[in-house]
Amino acid sequence: MFMTQLRRGLASLGLLGLVLTGTAAGAQPQTTDNAPRAVEGFPEPTVHSQEAHPPDSDFTSRWTRADARQLKAMSDPAAGPRENSMPEEYTAPTVPISFPDMSGGRVWVWDSWPLTDSAADQYSFKGWEVIFSLVADRNLGFDDRHTYAKLGYFFRKAGIPADQRPENGGWTYGGLVFPEGVSGEVFEDQSFSHQTEWSGSTRIFKGGNVKVFYTAVAFYRNAQGEDVKPADARIMMTPGKLKADANGVRFTGFEIHHELLKPDGKWYQNGEQNPYYNFRDPFTFKDPAHPGKTYMVFEGNTATVRGTPACTEEDLGYRPGDPHAEDLETVRSSDARLQMANVGLAVATNDDLSSWRFLPPILSANCVTDQTERPQIYMKDGKYYLFTISHRSTFAEGIDGPEGVYAFVGNGIRSDYQPVNRGSGLAVGNPTNLNYATGFPFDPDYNQHPGTFQAYSHYVMPGGLVQSFIDTVGTKDSFRRGGTLGPTIRLDISGETITVDRSYGDGGLGGYADIPANRHANPGTFIP
Repeated sequence: MFMTQLRRGLASLGLLGLVLTGTAAGAQPQTTDNAPRAVEGFPEPTVHSQEAHPPDSDFTSRWTRADARQLKAMSDPAAGPRENSMPEEYTAPTVPISFPDMSGGRVWVWDSWPLTDSAADQYSFKGWEVIFSLVADRNLGFDDRHTYAKLGYFFRKAGIPADQRPENGGWTYGGLVFPEGVSGEVFEDQSFSHQTEWSGSTRIFKGGNVKVFYTAVAFYRNAQGEDVKPADARIMMTPGKLKADANGVRFTGFEIHHELLKPDGKWYQNGEQNPYYNFRDPFTFKDPAHPGKTYMVFEGNTATVRGTPACTEEDLGYRPGDPHAEDLETVRSSDARLQMANVGLAVATNDDLSSWRFLPPILSANCVTDQTERPQIYMKDGKYYLFTISHRSTFAEGIDGPEGVYAFVGNGIRSDYQPVNRGSGLAVGNPTNLNYATGFPFDPDYNQHPGTFQAYSHYVMPGGLVQSFIDTVGTKDSFRRGGTLGPTIRLDISGETITVDRSYGDGGLGGYADIPANRHANPGTFIP
């Protein structure tokens, strides 16, 4: 009974997966070109060309098992209890347990994002910086927040350096963004037990007009908390107006909510195929290589019936004759067949951005992980970086890696993406010891590093800055839950290599909840 309840709880949190343990021998691999070398005892990673394909083509890049096994190859098998086993250059500095709370005890805060334009530049408005966050009442248990999440917002004066702000970032909580109840009106079946708002992105336009892209979810549960039918997730957009004066900012509008997309069962798994499907986190942008079009990336799952042995040799990705390759049927008969994540792509079909159509996924992670959350496209030096986040607990059987940011580089939106950093995909992870079990945020494993759950839901900002929320900091015998934004870090992004900049802030940790605007808007400002 306990395991059934635990499994159901993990599914409701979006954490359904396996927590893997074990050790492996291996030395540090060396990368000298676009085909990273193998580590003794591990397979060679898949060769990826980074070649761009038309956005509307049917090419889907693969994050393969051969790629993802490089994560364990990088781990130090000699790292002892509560030590970090991953390379320091790909590991975030440890967050102190004495972190401040940005909301003054008013709400739990987790996934957050700024006001952006079509190129992901971040805007202040009339001298105020504004961010959007998933929030929930502090009277709820922190792990109960997901089914009660609403979209809230914060504001603060722009242009003040982090070291001149209050330690908690200096944000003022403005309240909920949408009028109560409107985000649930899209669902034909109004018998839901819970209706929630999940992550997305927010675009600003001329005159303070904004469009919020988000995920609306309806849960249908009985009095015992059991699902009576699968949750219904849909990607939405609602227009509103941002207003500001000397006292702060407020919003009007958001009364009309457009349903943009719901999983089609063709490319993107739906609730009939898998009651634990993932479909959320819209991020919209324009591509200079395809002027006049607006695209969206989002989290999805490959459209197969849950448990179907659907992985292919291409998903495994081993080079011919590799002595450390896995047998396809062995993988397909294991629980790895349950992890079928992808990153979806859609294109707007009108200028109002209220109508969209699906394109095939740009990345699959079949038999690698079950979650590719909060994907975003980041452009630098002519390269396209696909960033996403994943939990250690959602990796497939036979794959292990830390919670954190994973990145893939190519020459266009739809590319044969190469996983960064020795072919692994890891851009920056929490300090973690892969030689020991993880535990859970509410119950860390005794041997785990105190930072293993310190940060999640990372968002990569201009200049390589990265913000995230604090989940749990500390060890099993002394830990503290978060529910607030953590310190900003900075990544050095160069070709196929991404490293943590430890010269930034205090040993690599910047200000708490520091999400600075790099553009400034007034009502007449042109915004692309």
